[in-house]
Amino acid sequence: MEAYAVVQTSGKQYRVQANDTIRVDHLEAEKGSVVKLEPVLAVSDGTKLTIGRPAVVGASVSATVMDHTRGPKLISFKKKRRKGYSRKRGHRQELTVLKIQSIG
Repeated sequence: MEAYAVVQTSGKQYRVQANDTIRVDHLEAEKGSVVKLEPVLAVSDGTKLTIGRPAVVGASVSATVMDHTRGPKLISFKKKRRKGYSRKRGHRQELTVLKIQSIG
């Protein structure tokens, strides 16, 4: 089994391994820069699992910013029948694509 970690960013948790590509909520970082994902909630070296309370002390995950994209368009539609009321809104979430470099 390969080494993996569970990291938290923007209130969401992701299970990552080296060379994984993940899409997270928009981060204020330039394309090509290296970011450190913290807190790390759990780390496994392939044989032993370390779970933090709430985070693992000294653990870090570094990732490279590959791109800034937008997610699919989501439609929010409300309607009240026979009242002439309807409201339609669209939303596209700003995302950052990260490539995991190392788990340490």
